[in-house]
Amino acid sequence: MKLPIIRTVKQSTKIVGIAMLSAILAAGCTQPAAPPETAAAEAPLKQVKVAAVQKQKIAEPLEQVADVASSIQMDIVTKTSGDVQQIYKKRGDMVQQGETIVKLDPTDVELQKQKGVLSVRSAQQQLTKAKEDLANTKTDLQHAATKAETALRDAEKSYSKARNDYDLGLITKAQLDQAETQFNNLQLDLDSAKNKLNTVETTNSLSQLETQLESSNLSVREANRSLENMELKAPVSGVLTELPVEVGMSLSAGFRAGQVQQLDPIKIKAELTEAAAALIRGKNELSFYVPGSPEKMNGAVSYLADVMSAQTKSYSLELSVPNPDTKLKPGTKVQVLLTEEQDEIVLTVPTLSVVREAGDTFVFILAGDTAEKRKVELGRLNETVQEVRSGISEGEQLIVSGQNQLTDKEKVQLAHRNGKPVRP
Repeated sequence: MKLPIIRTVKQSTKIVGIAMLSAILAAGCTQPAAPPETAAAEAPLKQVKVAAVQKQKIAEPLEQVADVASSIQMDIVTKTSGDVQQIYKKRGDMVQQGETIVKLDPTDVELQKQKGVLSVRSAQQQLTKAKEDLANTKTDLQHAATKAETALRDAEKSYSKARNDYDLGLITKAQLDQAETQFNNLQLDLDSAKNKLNTVETTNSLSQLETQLESSNLSVREANRSLENMELKAPVSGVLTELPVEVGMSLSAGFRAGQVQQLDPIKIKAELTEAAAALIRGKNELSFYVPGSPEKMNGAVSYLADVMSAQTKSYSLELSVPNPDTKLKPGTKVQVLLTEEQDEIVLTVPTLSVVREAGDTFVFILAGDTAEKRKVELGRLNETVQEVRSGISEGEQLIVSGQNQLTDKEKVQLAHRNGKPVRP
C-alpha cells in the first residue's frame, strides 16, 4: 500500500514544478512594451540635402517665322474708257497718294462736254422765253378776268333795270330775255377767265424745259468727271508693283491698270499654333529681326485671332510696323520673338527632386526641421532642371536627396560633413 502513495507524491511534485515554470515564462512575456514616443525618440531622423529654389534660364526665346506684307494693296482702275496718252511712272517706282501715273486722251470727252454746254445754253434760252410767255399769259388772263367782272356788273345792272321796266310794262318779254341772256353769257366768260388763270397758276408748264436743262447740266458734270478720270492717280503712297499698260492702248472702264502697295506702315503676318498664341495673348507689342541682322525692331500687335482658322488650323497674327525708310520689303521673312529673354528666366528645380504619385507631381520643402510635401505644376524641361509654374516660391529650401522616402510633415535633419550642412 505504501508504493502507490509515493508514486503519486512524485507526480504531483513534477506537475507543480511545470506550472511554476510556465507562470515565470508568462510573466516575462507580458511585461509592458516601451511607449511609442520613446521608440520614436530613440529612432534616428532621416538626413536630407537641400538647395535654394531659384530662377534660371530654362531655354532660348521662342521664335516664329513670319512674312512681310504691304499694309494696303490698292488697284488703279479706270473709271472711264480712253486711249493711253502718256505714262509718267514705271513699275517699281515709289509714288505718293494723288500723284498722276497714267493720262488718257481727253479729246472725245471734251467734245461731249462741248455738246453738253451747247445743250445747256439752248435749254436756258428756251426756258427764259417760256417764262416770259407764261408771265404774259398770266397778265392777259388777269386782265380778261378783270374786264369780265366789270362787264358782268354792268350787265347785272342792265338786267335788274330790264326786270323793273318789264314789270312796269315799258319793255317786252323778248327784251327782258335778251338782257338775261347777255348777263348769263358774261357770267360764263368770267368763270372761264378765272379757270384759265387758275390752271396757269397751279400747273408747272415749264417742267419739261426745266428737266431738259437739268439733264444738259448733268451731261456737262459727267463730262467734267470723266475729264478728271482721264488721269489715273495713286490711291495711296507706296510702290507701284503692277502697270500693264502702254502708250496707245485703248482701255475700257473698269480696266485694272496698275497696283500700289503701301509700305509705311508695313505688316508682319504669321500663323501660330494654339500654344504659341497663348504665349503672346495680351501683349501689345512684339520684337522681331531680319535673319542675318543683329538689329531688333518692334511691331504693334494689330490683330490676333481669337478663334482657330478652320482652313489652316492656326491663329493669325498681324503686326503693324513703321517703315519710313522702306527697309522692310514685301515677300521677305523675319523672325518674330514670341518670348523675350526675361520670359525664359523662371523658377526651376532639379528633375530628380520631383516625386511622382498617381499622375501628380510633388516636391519636399524643408521648413525648419519639417519636410513639407508640396504639389507643383511643372513646365518646360531643360536637361536636368524643370520649370515650376506653381506650388513653391523663390528662396525656399528644396529637399534634393532622400525625398522619395519622406512623408508629409516628417521631422528630418540636414546631412552634415565636418560639422557643416551638406549641400549639392
